[in-house]
Amino acid sequence: MTFVIALLIAFADINSVKSEPDLEKRSELALANADRAIDEARQAYNSGNDQAQQAALVEVQESVEASYAALEHSNKNPRRSKYYKNAELKVRALVRRLTSFREEVGFETRQSVDAVIKKLSDVHDQLISDVMSKKK
Repeated sequence: MTFVIALLIAFADINSVKSEPDLEKRSELALANADRAIDEARQAYNSGNDQAQQAALVEVQESVEASYAALEHSNKNPRRSKYYKNAELKVRALVRRLTSFREEVGFETRQSVDAVIKKLSDVHDQLISDVMSKKK
């Protein structure tokens, strides 16, 4: 089973992730896709392909947004859902990875990386707020 999930993640893109019917699984697949997209952005930057780097950064942002949207649509109580906490931890790790990537890129590219970091930080803050609030 783990091999099948690993294979799915290796060939996944955001559109195939969005087609997953299980919302919690969709959230996890989207975050794994975002992690892979950061690797792609780093490879594209190292090879000098600015368009591929921008596309990978957009995919990171879309993947994290899709993950959060899937959790919201699951209608589960965030305080009792392990998937919210897992998402919070993974998004925090993604923000750290993007922050270190920001330090590697040139000055002219930092603005686009900063925009993605800000969006991921906003999603991270919302996840924490959902888990800590008593509503829902």
